[in-house]
Amino acid sequence: MVKRNPHFAGLSEGYLFPEIARRRRALLEKNPDAKIISLGIGNTTEPLTPAVAQALELAARELGTADGYSGYADDSAGLSALREQIAAVLYKGRITPREITISDGAKCDIGRLQILFGGRATVCIQDPAYPVYVDGSLIAGAGGGLQYMPCRPENDFFPDLGGLKRADLIYFCSPNNPTGAAATKTQLAELVAFARQNKSIIIFDAAYSEFIVEQNLPRSIYEIPGADEVAVEVNSFSKSIGFTGVRLGWCVVPQKLKFEDGRPALPDWLRIINTLFNGASNIAQRGGLAALTPAGRRETQNLVAYYQDNAKLILEGLRQTGIQAYGGVNSPYIWAHFPGQKSWDVFEKILNEAYVVTTPGAGFGPAGESFIRFSAFGRHGDIDAAAQRLKRLKF
Repeated sequence: MVKRNPHFAGLSEGYLFPEIARRRRALLEKNPDAKIISLGIGNTTEPLTPAVAQALELAARELGTADGYSGYADDSAGLSALREQIAAVLYKGRITPREITISDGAKCDIGRLQILFGGRATVCIQDPAYPVYVDGSLIAGAGGGLQYMPCRPENDFFPDLGGLKRADLIYFCSPNNPTGAAATKTQLAELVAFARQNKSIIIFDAAYSEFIVEQNLPRSIYEIPGADEVAVEVNSFSKSIGFTGVRLGWCVVPQKLKFEDGRPALPDWLRIINTLFNGASNIAQRGGLAALTPAGRRETQNLVAYYQDNAKLILEGLRQTGIQAYGGVNSPYIWAHFPGQKSWDVFEKILNEAYVVTTPGAGFGPAGESFIRFSAFGRHGDIDAAAQRLKRLKF
């Protein structure tokens, strides 16, 4: 018989979100009439915006015609027009279209990047952090060189870089999932300087950058001088314009980013894309183009504002119970602290007493213990109802 990949033995018992779904089902089995509201998984709820929906429909209709049909693209890196628009509209020319590859989402790009750097790479990860950074690294074989960067309220959710050992790869997400913290330019400059000094590469997840409302906060690592020599950036249309089901993202590998031997990383990355990926959906890419038009940008801002209003409702509900909560301003996530309590215990209390699904902080790493993540993705009416239920809880 074929032996199991030994790297899977290092993973935790079950992935976080399926376990949450299992506990939700268990509640419904005991109480089928329970009106459960989900503030757990960060899945968008609002319909696609008009500009995007029309573009997707037109693209689908064109594929049904002889003149409009298209199959595999000549270049798996994505439509040149979309790469040009991302470079111009979102990066203001800091990045060239050639350095951008279009994908089926930031999460998928993170997995492919782990192939690029291989299992021997040592890894440093924010704690708490999105589980794919840890689990993906373990699957790739990096379990022996995994280091956590604790990010807690007492250090303003930014790690003490002076106490870190050198690592090949540094995973950093801003605005952060789950804490909702957005790094300042000063903080990111420290991170870039640390990477340059240690000859490390930052994998910067900017999937929630559109939620930044404070003008002085950077939306991209490339707003920091020198970052194009030490950082890869992934981003996505998922949360900003509702593409969680459409699936479209992008990755930036700058031409200045090089391996230890001086070779640029971009050609190897393009080789991975062309070998393991046939390109993002032609239809989805047309939707991405529409999202970057002036009308699409206005719709993005309106959609983001809708979810930010939800975050305010959750924050208000929590604070009226005396719970200390963070995030929810430059992020769709609220990070609530329950000192001295296990996060899975708090999760169960909220689920069984308020019929509200959240995400236990322990699922994001050791520093997430005693925290709960609340997601602002949902309909206003549901969010308001959930906030009212939270106010009645006693902790």
